[in-house]
Amino acid sequence: MKPIIGIPGNILTQQSPSFDGLPITYTPHGFVEATITAYGLPNMIPLGDPKDAKAYISHIDGLLLAGGQDVSPLLYGEEPIPALGTTSPLRDTFEIALTKEAVKQQKPILGVCRGLQLLNVAYGGTLYQDLATSYSDLTVQHIQHTQYDNGAHTITLDPDSRLAKVFGPAYVVNSYHHQAIKELAEPFEAVAWSKDKLIEGFEAKDPSANIVAVQWHPELMIHTDEKMQQLFTDFVSRVKKSIAPAL
Repeated sequence: MKPIIGIPGNILTQQSPSFDGLPITYTPHGFVEATITAYGLPNMIPLGDPKDAKAYISHIDGLLLAGGQDVSPLLYGEEPIPALGTTSPLRDTFEIALTKEAVKQQKPILGVCRGLQLLNVAYGGTLYQDLATSYSDLTVQHIQHTQYDNGAHTITLDPDSRLAKVFGPAYVVNSYHHQAIKELAEPFEAVAWSKDKLIEGFEAKDPSANIVAVQWHPELMIHTDEKMQQLFTDFVSRVKKSIAPAL
């Protein structure tokens, strides 16, 4: 039996001149394709009422948090600075509710880019709202000008981490983020870092929480780097193990 992977969706309103302003619910296709290749069944969850999070999570086996808008700084006690990008309060509150419910129901989670940042904020962490204006040690290009499906900067990984079992002690990843983790939430442990010391990946300290998150975009590299697909395969494998007694 293939596990069902829930992917919270986003709302697009500027997709073409002919349909400009028409709301479209979507998720990036890379997540769908990577999940299918890993023998999971992708199931997009439309943005909705946080009160429905329990019902949504009860119908999936694992939760995949995708990239997208900036996370609102109001959620971690800061005012928006001028360099803050677009935010979506609806998406923030809904995905936080889904995340909390997934942990409660012991469903594995994989967070990607915004997904990593959202998880951190959901559990009490904070973010640099804009690296160019807020991070004095910035020395790496985190919004790459290289083709999206190519790695652009190196990371180092904790050799004892789950991520290192996929990527080894060092790897080259792509990068499309102007925000990053400032203070890491207490339930998580940093396991990957860029050369300018920003957190590029974390995992839950408690193994029962079953959470892995990365700052880069592996879904954009699944056709050029087999280890990026392996990250999703590892996630689906974690999901399968979590539901094994029920199969």
